[in-house]
Amino acid sequence: MTPFTAELTDRLTRYAALDSQSDPASPTGPSTQVQWQILRLLADELTQIGAADVRLTDYGTVLATIPGTAPGLTIGLLAHVDTAPQFNATGVKPRVIDGYNGGDITFPDAPGLVLSPAEFPYLATKQGHTIITASGTTLLGADDKAGVAIIMTAARHLLANPAIPHGPIRIAFTPDEEIGRGVDKRLPADLAADFAYTFDGGAVGEVEYESFSADGAVVTVKGVSIHPGYATGKMVNAITLASRIIAALPQATMTPETTSGRDGFIHATDMAGGSSEMTIHFILRDFEREGLAQKGEILRRVCEAVQATEPRAEITCTITPQYRNMRYWLETDMTPVDLARRACARIGVEPISVPIRGGTDGSRLTEMGVPCPNLFTGMQNIHGPLEWVSAQDMALATELCLALVQEAVETTP
Repeated sequence: MTPFTAELTDRLTRYAALDSQSDPASPTGPSTQVQWQILRLLADELTQIGAADVRLTDYGTVLATIPGTAPGLTIGLLAHVDTAPQFNATGVKPRVIDGYNGGDITFPDAPGLVLSPAEFPYLATKQGHTIITASGTTLLGADDKAGVAIIMTAARHLLANPAIPHGPIRIAFTPDEEIGRGVDKRLPADLAADFAYTFDGGAVGEVEYESFSADGAVVTVKGVSIHPGYATGKMVNAITLASRIIAALPQATMTPETTSGRDGFIHATDMAGGSSEMTIHFILRDFEREGLAQKGEILRRVCEAVQATEPRAEITCTITPQYRNMRYWLETDMTPVDLARRACARIGVEPISVPIRGGTDGSRLTEMGVPCPNLFTGMQNIHGPLEWVSAQDMALATELCLALVQEAVETTP
């Protein structure tokens, strides 16, 4: 393994073993106390490697500076520390598979689980690589601790090699990206960067400047509760009405499992309650503002139609903006995208720009005035037990990071 590969493997396995799952139901920021552990660790490690201006903000973001060694623009490098709430992320046991043989990968804690190159062709291209997975009962958390490891490794290398020319670099490790709350309103000013990059992408070569636009929705159904033995003509079952709402939505054409490419969706993420009251949480996604508004209107109309069938119930639908497609702002000035593409060419990687069927902290930062495309880390199959990453892919992302900051100096007017 190259020095970068060994360091990245060590960092990712250490970071992934720390519980840092976010919680959309929590009102605090960060949303979970466990995120503070890795945030404090990263602040300490940045101090130890010689970064300047290291601080952990009260909104849960680690900030630091790598002082410039040459005149140039100030570039921000970002990754998020939280892991997705959709799957178990407690007690992660990272596994390192050296010299991957190209066959099926099995998992010690889930004997029936198989990661197969036949099902996931990208894995088939990684024969001989160092593959990192979890043990089968949790996600790995390479999303986005791979990004954290990449930025930390690049920062350590730059601080240890001051002869490398680069402008000022600002680092930010954020919480709660997975629940859409990673970018505090104070972050753009605190970051103080001309533009920035999130290392939160997948396959080698990804330089992404287009994301979903996103809204969240909460539907509350209040029924009429009464003893079931005496409920004739009186009870209104909230579970029944909530089920009707789900069933009335366009299941065949507008759910995550039936859409791809540039199609958006309406996704019921969770439903809780009982016969007297139910709450359904949705995420609405589309690449265009008009399509997103249409999906919100579909959900409202379905709720109104079910309400009309039972006037004794009370059904409310509240839609809240989350983030917007970063393309709306980046397409007016593609400088950071073009810079990333040149950095890819510098390290012999073909840049790939495809729309992200999701969002990043960069979506919010771009909307708030800090242009912020998203770059690859190598992570695959995120948010589930088959998540994996190649250490060699992470090493290429680290080389991209180093090329990026040098390219910025060489192209600064």
